[in-house]
Amino acid sequence: MVRGIRIPGVGALLHGTCTGALFAMVAVPAGIPLMIPALVPVLAWHHGPDAVKALVLLVSWAVLLGVLGLADTTRRVLIGAGRRLLGVPLPPPAGRPRGANRWRTPLWVLLHTALGWATALPAGMLLLAGLVPVGVWLDLLGKPVSSERLVWFGLVVRVHQGWPGAWVWAVAAGCVSLALVVCAVSAAVLRLLAPRLLGPSAAERLAAAEQRELLLAGRNRLAQELHDSIGHTLTAATIQAAVAGELMSADPAAARAAMLGIEQSARTALDDLDYVLGVLRAEAAGTAPARGLADLPALLDRLRHTGVVVESELSGEWAQLPSTLSREAYRILQEGLTNALRHGGGGPIAVRVAAGRAELELTVVNSPSGTRGPSGRRERRGLIGLRERVRLLQGEVTAGPHGSQWRLAVRLPVRWSA
Repeated sequence: MVRGIRIPGVGALLHGTCTGALFAMVAVPAGIPLMIPALVPVLAWHHGPDAVKALVLLVSWAVLLGVLGLADTTRRVLIGAGRRLLGVPLPPPAGRPRGANRWRTPLWVLLHTALGWATALPAGMLLLAGLVPVGVWLDLLGKPVSSERLVWFGLVVRVHQGWPGAWVWAVAAGCVSLALVVCAVSAAVLRLLAPRLLGPSAAERLAAAEQRELLLAGRNRLAQELHDSIGHTLTAATIQAAVAGELMSADPAAARAAMLGIEQSARTALDDLDYVLGVLRAEAAGTAPARGLADLPALLDRLRHTGVVVESELSGEWAQLPSTLSREAYRILQEGLTNALRHGGGGPIAVRVAAGRAELELTVVNSPSGTRGPSGRRERRGLIGLRERVRLLQGEVTAGPHGSQWRLAVRLPVRWSA
């Protein structure tokens, strides 16, 4: 079997040239309908010089093309077509261009139209110049000997049955090659101008970057919420399940209490999970679970169901704190208690909340089962998230060994609303 010779890159080059030239020449038929209203001032001016009429026609046509370029739909269509036919990575427009950026699309429409005509006319003439001799030569094959004159773009060529075929095909190949060069140049110019005129401006890129930053910040916040809530619930449920298994025969009532604690913790975690997944799916997710320090006693009771001794000291006007600070303080204590459950070795946990007029103090102290405290990847991620919360609240945090214990201490400034 004989296989055709393939030159790497030639197919892609020809395809890019053809699609780019097609994109350029689409502007020719697209702009012709606007030529009709552009003729109105020319037809109304009966006695003007022809050169001036032609100039008025071109100016009127250019104005109409520019007005067409101001439409949002025109910009979107051009961006989609340029992305598809030119292969230029043009992002969809984020909004209506403002200021001087509004004139980029009209300028593109004018340049696109001019380049379309500058591509269609020379390429069409070159293809015609190459095909006419080929057609004449093919028409003379098999005919009686004759002699005719061919007027070919001002040149008089005498043809006959034995007219050299090699010369005909050389002319045809040269004309087609020149037409491809014209198309390639037009496609290259359009690809060069498209990002500058159809792509996002500096202000639009900055706005898009800020939007992406807000989106990533929101997703990171949701991930932190999910880590705090689900991580704490799973830790507590695991310990409660172990306690229930040990007490199932010896103390059924205590086992049932532990199972009830697992159920309550799971319901709380499901609420948080439903909210986070709803936001990630861009659905209407309802109101975010707004648990604050007022929910701390219930959280401590669920921990006591695991069999851990929890000593709490709540003082000050902590129930009257600003809602945002109360919610963040709850999450901080939740993360601290989760780490204490994982690394406390079953020892007692001391929780202290002291709310003053200027400062909120949070403390979690436990006896670690090891000497270094939290060290795994999940624990490090939890402490990193905790430190990030405190930093955003302009507070201070210390976490580490404190004598024979592990101590988490957080101090947050309180800003009362007027």
